[in-house]
Formats: sequence, C-alpha cells, structure tokens
Amino acid sequence: MPDPMTVASGISAAGALVSAWQLRRRAVRAEAEIQLLQAELAAERHAASHDPLTGLPNRRAFFRLAATLLTDPSGQPLVAVVLDLDDFKQVNDRYGHAAGDQVLVSVAQRLAAFAGNNLVARLGGDEFAGLLVSPAHDRRWIEHATRRLCEALAAPIPLGGRSIRVTASVGLAPVHGPAQLTDALCRADAAMYEAKTLGAGRPTRQLVAEC
Repeated sequence: MPDPMTVASGISAAGALVSAWQLRRRAVRAEAEIQLLQAELAAERHAASHDPLTGLPNRRAFFRLAATLLTDPSGQPLVAVVLDLDDFKQVNDRYGHAAGDQVLVSVAQRLAAFAGNNLVARLGGDEFAGLLVSPAHDRRWIEHATRRLCEALAAPIPLGGRSIRVTASVGLAPVHGPAQLTDALCRADAAMYEAKTLGAGRPTRQLVAEC
C-alpha cells in the first residue's frame, strides 16, 4: 500500500505545479492584453494628431509642435510657410476624388522630403503649412527655398497610366518670437493669396511677406 503521506505530498506538489502554470499563463495573457491596449492607445494618439490621408501632423498638432519649436533655447531663425494648391477642384472634377487624394498624398510626401526634419502639416483640404529653420532671416535664402519647393511640387504626379502637374501658391514670413507664430502665419497666408492672384503665367506663384 502506498504511504498516505507520500500520496498526499505528491498531490500537493502536483497541485502547486498546476497553480504555478495557471498563474504564469494568466500573467502572460495579462501582459499581452496590456501590450495590445498600449498599442491601441498609441494608435489613437497618432490618429488624433495626424491627418488620416497624408500622415502629416494635423492643424492641432502643428500648433502644438510649433509652440515647442519656438521655445527652443537654441533660438534658431524660423520661417512660417503656407501653401495652397492652385485650381485643385479641377483635379477632383476631371479625374475623380481618388485621383485628388493621390495628388494630396504626393504633395505631402514632396513637402516632407523638402522640409527634412522641419515641421510640416496638412491644415485641411489642399492647404499645408510648415515651420522651417533658416540660416538667418535672409530674404534671398527664403526666396531660393521657395523656388525649390515650387519646383518640387510642380514635377509630374503619376496617376495610373497618366501623369498630371499641379502648381502651388506659396507664402512665407519670418517668425520673430514665440508669441509671433499666429502673426507670421497670417502674413504668410496673405502673401500666399496675393501670389495666387498673379496668375498661372508666373513660373512659381510665391511671395515673401516683408520681414
């Protein structure tokens, strides 16, 4: 006959192993659930601060990130940029909204590539904005940068078996301090609309607001 104490001890040990295994399984499951919740939270935060079509920061995120840049102790000169695609409605009317979306994505990619590590965002519709670090508040540098941006945006955009060209009107204005972002954007926006009135005959529709 087996010793009752031995049997009881074996049963207790087996029970302890089962309990430990169950606890381990619950811990692994809980860790997986936490990781899933963290990923969902990160995705929600990203969605709340980024444009769903282009992936660029949205209007709210632009002003939040710009405020951080403007309080940077390095105090690098910054230039506000506002751009708007010319006659964008014709793209949607002629080629369809899917093509219009592809144009916006391409423009966003080109703007981001041009800006590098600088802040750019889609404010809404076909309007984009940026905050660029410049060597100085030098008008010639700003005008040169604007021409390069307009040229990048004007390159053909492939759409299925065809390609189209779009142009953008661009306005720029130096930012003179942390409290001057809204003023600089207003001046850049005014310069952009003035550039739009110059007409398609101008190689690049761009103006620089007075420093």
